[in-house]
Amino acid sequence: MNLPTDMNRHDDEVSSVSPAADSGSGSRSPSLYSRFQEMGPGIVVTAAIVGPGTVTACTLAGANFGYALLWALLFATAATIVLQEMAARLGTVTQKGLGEALRDKLEDSVWKWPLILLVVIALFVGNTAYEAGNLSGAAMGIDAVTKSSPIMFRSFVVVISVLAGIILWRGNYRQIEKVLLCLVALMGVAFITTFFVVGPDISALLKGLFVPSIPSGSLVTVIALIGTTVVPYNLFLHSSAAKKRWKGKGALRAARTDTIISIGLGGIIAILLVSTAAASLFAAGLKVTSGADMAIQFEPLFGAYSGYFLGMGFFAAGLSSSITAPLATAYALSEILGLDSDVKSTAFRVICLTVLTVGCIFASLGINPIKLIISAQFSNGLLLPIIVMFLLVTMNSKKLLGEYTNGKIANVLGVLVLLVSITLGLKLILRSISAI
Repeated sequence: MNLPTDMNRHDDEVSSVSPAADSGSGSRSPSLYSRFQEMGPGIVVTAAIVGPGTVTACTLAGANFGYALLWALLFATAATIVLQEMAARLGTVTQKGLGEALRDKLEDSVWKWPLILLVVIALFVGNTAYEAGNLSGAAMGIDAVTKSSPIMFRSFVVVISVLAGIILWRGNYRQIEKVLLCLVALMGVAFITTFFVVGPDISALLKGLFVPSIPSGSLVTVIALIGTTVVPYNLFLHSSAAKKRWKGKGALRAARTDTIISIGLGGIIAILLVSTAAASLFAAGLKVTSGADMAIQFEPLFGAYSGYFLGMGFFAAGLSSSITAPLATAYALSEILGLDSDVKSTAFRVICLTVLTVGCIFASLGINPIKLIISAQFSNGLLLPIIVMFLLVTMNSKKLLGEYTNGKIANVLGVLVLLVSITLGLKLILRSISAI
């Protein structure tokens, strides 16, 4: 998917600053390998997007409605690319994360502390809730293959939490990027393999992608598919990761390429999940309630290997998201509160480990995280329109971005996403209230 050249001005003036890309002849185009080396922040965001919640939502969409809702994922992926490109551009050009920009913008406003308090609470509550689901999801991926006891399941949660904690505590930013890149690659291999083993109906798949429809009873699932893809936390994560990875206007092309390829890959994985469930569970008339059920149901349908691959993908999705949820929270809160946002700083580590610990407690003690997930959806619905609106205002600030502000096309696309996010936010809030 190519973004319009009007996404920001003077795009022809920017280029990658990778040393690998610059090696050899000065006129030679960067190789595929050097482009791969440039990838990083976008992959971190993709790892955050494709978590157990996304896997479960995609599974239910395919199992209950076949290929009919694939258009929602196509829209969500395009909308996410538009917003995340803005966040990456903000971090790369200004060397400020979205949290820093938010704090600076509100510096002299009477709404400063009420809005900051709202954002802090929503980020912390939302991400600790999602963290419980992430850890449970990673454990379910193992459980789908081992069919272990409840005690062993809780042990898996603790072990995964410790592993995520070690990565967050010991790893520098580039090491974390590499771990997440490997996990996203594992997800890709697992879900692509399962997709081809099942053998979906390609014509029905294409119709579902490009002919929007909302079958009876599918509205909540449509909201879930979009709501698990377009989330405010990833905008904080991406801008902060981009400023760590790239510096200066010359790196914009690399940042944009990374965003399009990485988020596009996440969208493809989600589409494969829906298609796989549609071709197997929907076609067989089987009902599931979670992504783990999907892995279990695959064994009698297509043999143990399909179940193993799907369980492996579910584990990778849970582990990668259990790393990115604390990471996103720490970046956002440390920047908003004016703390040190270095991954090895004490404040950053405390925030990361607090999110991880709270999530581990709820997941390992067998406490049903449904109420927490509902709270996370409420936070997401409340926060998303506010953050998207602020991002659009920020990306049109000549004082901050100079010649790299949004162009007309970027603003039109951004406003469209804002309107959808407002509608989505209201629906998520009403759904959360009715479920309490």
